[in-house]
Amino acid sequence: MKSIKILAVAIATTVMGACNNQPEQKTTEIPTEVEEKVKPLIQEVLTKEQRDALSPDDVIKSFKEGNERFVTNELTARDHSAQVRKSATGQFPKAVVLSCLDSRVPVEDVFDRGIGDIFVGRVAGNFVNEDLLGSMEFGCKVAGAKVILVLGHEHCGAIKSAIDDVKLGNITAMLSKIRPAVEKVKYEGERTSGNPEFVHQVCESNVKNTIEQIRINSPILKEMEDNGQIKIVGGVYDMDSGKVTFLE
Repeated sequence: MKSIKILAVAIATTVMGACNNQPEQKTTEIPTEVEEKVKPLIQEVLTKEQRDALSPDDVIKSFKEGNERFVTNELTARDHSAQVRKSATGQFPKAVVLSCLDSRVPVEDVFDRGIGDIFVGRVAGNFVNEDLLGSMEFGCKVAGAKVILVLGHEHCGAIKSAIDDVKLGNITAMLSKIRPAVEKVKYEGERTSGNPEFVHQVCESNVKNTIEQIRINSPILKEMEDNGQIKIVGGVYDMDSGKVTFLE
């Protein structure tokens, strides 16, 4: 009987102690700083006066600086909606970029350019034909662009297919525009798409060949270049780093 009384007292003491202990209150931390929404820095589009004041070298310099920002992930914040509206009635791009069709080459981002800054033409293998030449002549002679940049890239499927002399539908005719660049490369090693060194050399050769074809097949652009009104340059985009190497 005595042991039962002792047990009852112990239980009562435990219950009363539990009642006397206030439950620990959890506090919710309220952040002292509210993250600010990134405000777009650029809302204006390039004007005719601004574009006309640039030299071809100024444009190339801005491309190199923009690419450096792309590589370091410091792209300019832009209000694209505002730029779309403000460029609706006119455009004054400062350059024409001929790029490959490849989706991994985001041309405007690669050079940190906004809407209204550059004309972009795309075709697999970044070669020229009369349609692209006509587009370049419009961009430079009519619209006033100061630079033509032929932009190749590493790991290019069109280059690899041209090296392997692929035959398939209209791709056959397309690759015939790139084949001369393959033939021009003096290389003693393995001349296949499985050799990265050879693919790189053909990529550069193709950019240079495209520039040569522009000068040969467009007297308008050749004359503009000879007069110092424009520059025709080439570059190769590195898929791994995002860096564009400009070719001399």
